Amino acid sequence: MPELSPISVAFLLFPNVTQLDLTGPAQVLSRLGNVSLDLVWKDKKPVDTDAGFPLLPTATFEEIKCADILCVPGGLGTLEIMQDSEVLNWVRQVAGDATWITSVCTGSLVLGAAGLLKGYKATSHWASLEQLVFFGAEPVAQRIVHDRNRVSGGGVTSGIDFALTLASLIRGKKFAEFIQLSIEYDPKPPFDSGTPEKADPDTLARYWKLIDAAVPDRANKVKAIARDLKFDV
Repeated sequence: MPELSPISVAFLLFPNVTQLDLTGPAQVLSRLGNVSLDLVWKDKKPVDTDAGFPLLPTATFEEIKCADILCVPGGLGTLEIMQDSEVLNWVRQVAGDATWITSVCTGSLVLGAAGLLKGYKATSHWASLEQLVFFGAEPVAQRIVHDRNRVSGGGVTSGIDFALTLASLIRGKKFAEFIQLSIEYDPKPPFDSGTPEKADPDTLARYWKLIDAAVPDRANKVKAIARDLKFDV
């Protein structure tokens, strides 16, 4: 087998990130071969996730200025970082030289806030998908969306599908299939309620109630952030 070209991956890590948005694709992309992978934040103190346990950054914004792959995960913490100029400036800086600019879940809103999705198709968690229009993106209700060098995954578990798709674009289909086998990714969910179209009305209403309690008026807050960032909404 010929020597694999080196690949660097930078994940944005931030408080209240949905950990599976990050750890799912990180597990896949760590198997690209000849890869360096960093979880990047302002400092190296443990960062709390939405799962009740912290993740440890491996590098700071000052230490990582570029990467072949930039990946921004999502989570309830995205509202705060979309208003953080230090975070957005780092995202823009790394994206400037990145081969691939990517996201999982509501991480696409962060890319949007950084001005990186204008004129691009993208996806997000289904509950936030339409908010992409505030940043000049075209929302697409698909699990994975690939538009030029932007690749985005939908909510949470789609991060694994996203990463396998990206692996195939970088190393080829056979290599991605090998990664899939190595992690025994053969999902057969015990229930069929993973999208709003499939969930029963009571389950869907319960979810909306949870989101409205956690982040009241989220869509209007995202729209206000877009206006503050001078997007035409």
